[in-house]
Amino acid sequence: MKQFLQQIIKDHLTPEAFDWLSGKLQDKQEHFSLEQFGAVFTAIPRKVGKTIIILGKKEKEMLISLRKGFSPDGWTAARFCRVWWLLHLPAAEEKGYLESITGLFRNADMEEQVALYSALPLLSYPQKFTQRASEGIRNSMGALFEAVALNNPYPSEYLEEPAWNQLVLKAFFMDKPVHRIIGLDERANKNLARILSDYAHERWSAGRPVNPQLWRPVGKFIDEIIIGDIERLFASGDALEVEAAALACSQSDYPGAKELLKAHLPLKRKIEAGELSWESHSIIQSPNHK
Repeated sequence: MKQFLQQIIKDHLTPEAFDWLSGKLQDKQEHFSLEQFGAVFTAIPRKVGKTIIILGKKEKEMLISLRKGFSPDGWTAARFCRVWWLLHLPAAEEKGYLESITGLFRNADMEEQVALYSALPLLSYPQKFTQRASEGIRNSMGALFEAVALNNPYPSEYLEEPAWNQLVLKAFFMDKPVHRIIGLDERANKNLARILSDYAHERWSAGRPVNPQLWRPVGKFIDEIIIGDIERLFASGDALEVEAAALACSQSDYPGAKELLKAHLPLKRKIEAGELSWESHSIIQSPNHK
């Protein structure tokens, strides 16, 4: 991963910026000090800039092959370089490594924290950072929350259920693109389904819209209570809500859900043919739909 990120950086930075990074890496290898390591981490944006790095298809595929779920779409050059730089932090001794990462978090500004949270799935001793990830989820700053929650495989792999459920609920509350939550389908659970159902009722009571994607983690857990929500979606007459209801029913073994889906045969056939899914453009692009 270090080598491949370095190649991406080399391909997208100016020669002067890459030479600066290479020189700092050489200095680090010859004489490491945490203070100097942190100074380089801080200085990176001034030296490499904040241009968005646009990856090609092969680059994306290679990154996913190296780290499942890792997707740095939309990262700036500075974010790329900071994450790459973090991978050079000496990790042979666990206690010292964890203390170093803690120190970087403690002294980080917002953009530095974004890079640190983005690097979680690539850091050594990843199981030690669950509390840190939970802090990022609770943070009220959108950029920090997104760094943890979106295009990041770390939460789905390491967070306990309560923290995971909080992440998903907050993503809906903050109108984030929830389809970019890695593991959203795999980590669906009964408690989350109830939480999201309750949240939908709060939105409805306040006359506010409900993101159709909210029913994505709910479908597998439709029961005698949640089926009422699905019936409401079908009865709304709204095309997106009806599609979401059909998709949720297609995931369910609950008899009432199966019957509802049979009553909407054209949608059932579209789902079975792969013409309608949770990845459908219309559903993904309508988080604030009414």
